[in-house]
Amino acid sequence: MKAWLSRLTADLPSSLTSCEDLARFELAHAIPSVSFEFQHDPALGEEFRISRKENHAVCIAGGSAGILYGAYALIRNFLEGNSLPDHLESSPRYSLRMINCWDNADGSVERGYSGQSLFFQNGKLSYDPFRMRELGRLMASVGLNVLCINNVNVHFPAQLLLEDMLPDAAALADLFRPFGVRLMFSVDFSQPMRHGIPTADPLNPAVLSWWKETAARVYSAIPDLAGFLVKADSEGRPGPFTYGRNHADGANMLAEAVRPFGGIIVWRCFVYNCRQDWRDTMTDRPKAAWEHYAFLDGTFADNVILQVKHGPFDFQVREPVSPLLLGMKKTNLAMELQLAQEYTGQQIDLYTMIPMWKELFEELPEENIMSVAAVSNLGNDENYTGHPLAAVNFYTYGLLAWNPAIDPRKAVSSWVNLTYAFSPEDERTLTDLLLSSRRTYEKYTAPLGLGWMITPHTHYGPNPSGYEYDLWGTYHKADRNAVGIDRTASGTGYLLQYPDDLQRKYADPETCPDLYLLFYHRLPYSFRMKDGRTLIQRIYDDHFEGLAETEKMSRLLLTLPFPEPDKTVISDRMQRQLHNAKEWCDIINTFFHRLSGADDLHGRVIYE
Repeated sequence: MKAWLSRLTADLPSSLTSCEDLARFELAHAIPSVSFEFQHDPALGEEFRISRKENHAVCIAGGSAGILYGAYALIRNFLEGNSLPDHLESSPRYSLRMINCWDNADGSVERGYSGQSLFFQNGKLSYDPFRMRELGRLMASVGLNVLCINNVNVHFPAQLLLEDMLPDAAALADLFRPFGVRLMFSVDFSQPMRHGIPTADPLNPAVLSWWKETAARVYSAIPDLAGFLVKADSEGRPGPFTYGRNHADGANMLAEAVRPFGGIIVWRCFVYNCRQDWRDTMTDRPKAAWEHYAFLDGTFADNVILQVKHGPFDFQVREPVSPLLLGMKKTNLAMELQLAQEYTGQQIDLYTMIPMWKELFEELPEENIMSVAAVSNLGNDENYTGHPLAAVNFYTYGLLAWNPAIDPRKAVSSWVNLTYAFSPEDERTLTDLLLSSRRTYEKYTAPLGLGWMITPHTHYGPNPSGYEYDLWGTYHKADRNAVGIDRTASGTGYLLQYPDDLQRKYADPETCPDLYLLFYHRLPYSFRMKDGRTLIQRIYDDHFEGLAETEKMSRLLLTLPFPEPDKTVISDRMQRQLHNAKEWCDIINTFFHRLSGADDLHGRVIYE
């Protein structure tokens, strides 16, 4: 991550207090041979327009943030070896482009794989101003504009809304403001009950009054706070259901409290029954978001955004797009992605995410979502992302959030070019490896859209039945005859939540894409895939191929001239990934061999 920063310029002076000052400084140091002029036009907002003047100066027009984004676009273009454009216009597709940090007040990070918190320590805000400026710069350089600094699972004594924390929070907001980055806070829905109110019922006037007073106090300290992020009625979090209310009641109450200050409420839709009985064959966790929210379409306030996980489960290696993102036409929606590789290698195994994201965006009508958010992969490790190559996910997320039509190869290649001083051949090698890493990881882990064959709680490494009889609703139902869940109309009915064209596409195993087969269907091991292989042979082949590809990846990566300390860290993590890939391959193949009794047609080693 810091390698890309080092290509920009020296450390930023703390005296830079506006987007335009920052843009001027960055351009003067990165492209000193060119004269730049700024045309401030508030009406353009984050949009920028670049043109050549008759005196050969380059003019950047835009609002304050737009001028800064234009400057970084020119710098990226220049550092990649391209000539400066005579004309360029660009505006972000999504108005809110957010990073969700899951940082706790004690300094830990939930699902954090890059060290401790950048923002908290010992129950208080505690941060390095220099690193905050670096992070603001990283976000601005790829067009990200909102940073939620604390965990959606709000753990007390995290009291960002209280007076004794607000001065430090305001100082933090001051550090990010020159980069066009606004802060957001996660809040606990039941917080009024910690301050003398006996209830958190959203229709109780005393509750609304408390939130209005709290919002006024917070916004007096941080006038440009983006708003509040809420996780309610999920995995033990308090919410409106306690009082017989729905989530529009809860979200709209909070929206009313922040409305006078231009604030928004981002309301997470990760709500499901996490006390499911495995013997219940009709309750199906992927159906939950639709059942809780679809009937409320059109009832949410205009400053409420529903933040919907991109898939109906929980950041598995492959999930279809959530039907909620397709079906709620009258509600502001944000798609939630995850940079932190909770189920996809935990920033040990390589997993470049932009190929997955592109698949998701291609399923969505352009007008359906207006915002994007991603769970952070940041921590206080020296390189911010633990694994140096995990930074590609942060960088490409920013580019995609600005322009979802971006080509994945162009985005990954840009990061490689700006991060490492490689020859063109080595750049291509690393770009190819990064782009193929997602499919490689998928091959040696859970097969064909199945998911959840991972070690419980830690979520790293294989455990094919670890969640099978647990309460979380994450079952694969593998037995000696078949595997998978029937989610068609004749099964749990989940597929009925989709538009007709997608129902037709996925309902028949003969037309369902192979990589989603076991998500939507329960199939015998003898089922013939489109290429003629049996299902069980495809499972064996994928896992052996994934391991072989990981071994090849390791050999190629170790030939590349990474600088230190990246070289040592990458080598160490690649060895851990090799071990992980072999464990996945052997354990999953053995699991299915013991159930099916079918031998591998190629005679490869499967353990008894």
